Amino acid sequence: MLYTVPDYYDEFSCIAGDCEDTCCAGWQIVVDKDSLKKYKKVRGPYFKTILKRVNWINGTFRQDEEKRCAFLREDNLCDMYACLGEDSLCKTCRTYPRHIEEFENVRETTLSVSCPEVAKILMNRRDPVTFISKEEGEEEVYDDFDPFLYSMLLDLRDAMIDVLQDRSLDVKVRGGLLYGMARDVQRRVDRQEIFACQDVIEKYKKEKARFFVEEQIYKNECEEEDLYMFRRVMLEQLHELELLKEDWYVQLVETRQRIFVDGSECYRDIAQNFAQWISENNHPWEIQKEQLLVYFIFTYLCGAVYDGQVLPKVQMALISVGILEDMMMARWIRNENMLDTEDVIELVYRYSREVEHSDINLKRMEKMMPVRHGLYEKSTDKR
Repeated sequence: MLYTVPDYYDEFSCIAGDCEDTCCAGWQIVVDKDSLKKYKKVRGPYFKTILKRVNWINGTFRQDEEKRCAFLREDNLCDMYACLGEDSLCKTCRTYPRHIEEFENVRETTLSVSCPEVAKILMNRRDPVTFISKEEGEEEVYDDFDPFLYSMLLDLRDAMIDVLQDRSLDVKVRGGLLYGMARDVQRRVDRQEIFACQDVIEKYKKEKARFFVEEQIYKNECEEEDLYMFRRVMLEQLHELELLKEDWYVQLVETRQRIFVDGSECYRDIAQNFAQWISENNHPWEIQKEQLLVYFIFTYLCGAVYDGQVLPKVQMALISVGILEDMMMARWIRNENMLDTEDVIELVYRYSREVEHSDINLKRMEKMMPVRHGLYEKSTDKR
């Protein structure tokens, strides 16, 4: 079995009750079957507590009126952990914020940016992220697993991460290259021409592809009304997702009111002033966008081996960072033209919590992805 983790994996340590936004509130904690069986065997006075605080029918921990886990104490520490020890934790609590993706003979573990501490690590990082792999244990064979598609997706992901970490290119150009690569690969996947995908990957490594993308970005920026509507629609579609925390709706409304209500010219001016402020103040937002894109691409792209949906996964990464940038601009305006790393960390982990920790929302996000992306319209694919 090949195990892979990001190079900052060991930097994470849960700070428990000192966390600014505990993971034990705001969302439903699902309990695995093995843990439910274990809880039924608990002996002593604490069994009555477990009996009351576990929803045995739904297989979840109960919540109070504020959606805090029934085992979460006022000091934001876990009562079950305190009374029964670490081994009592269910799989969800024991694993989070680790996110595990499994493929044939491969297990990839990332750290979810929905955790404030993880978001802090990643958003404060300046060096490009690398990934560490090691062989351990016996091989696992999956039924109905396409090794050729998976191998191609690994090559595609490596190429995309190389592009994203090429800091000689503007982040918009890097995003455009990702989109073009994904769209051309998707066409071949749809035609079941998996081996032809390697030609696409190689084509987008060439300088000609970069010039083409730069040209398309310039054309789209000239069509400011089109770009404005695209970004506005993407933000508004977040209202259709399952709402996990009530105050998230307030954040969506604030973003719309501060940067979208006065039309495309106002949006353009805000975006230009924000970009100028970022440059003049050496704010790391451009590097932070890179880190987020690498995070989304590494975490989700290879999952296309199970559903063939390459393009929607890349679009979700690009659009997620675009939405976050709009939220950053709204926060920047609210702060009277100021934005610090704490603002970025907060918006990143809150966005991740709403989108990534609901299977319903992840599926809806992929389905709502548009045919085109606002940074890149035409394909270099001549076929």
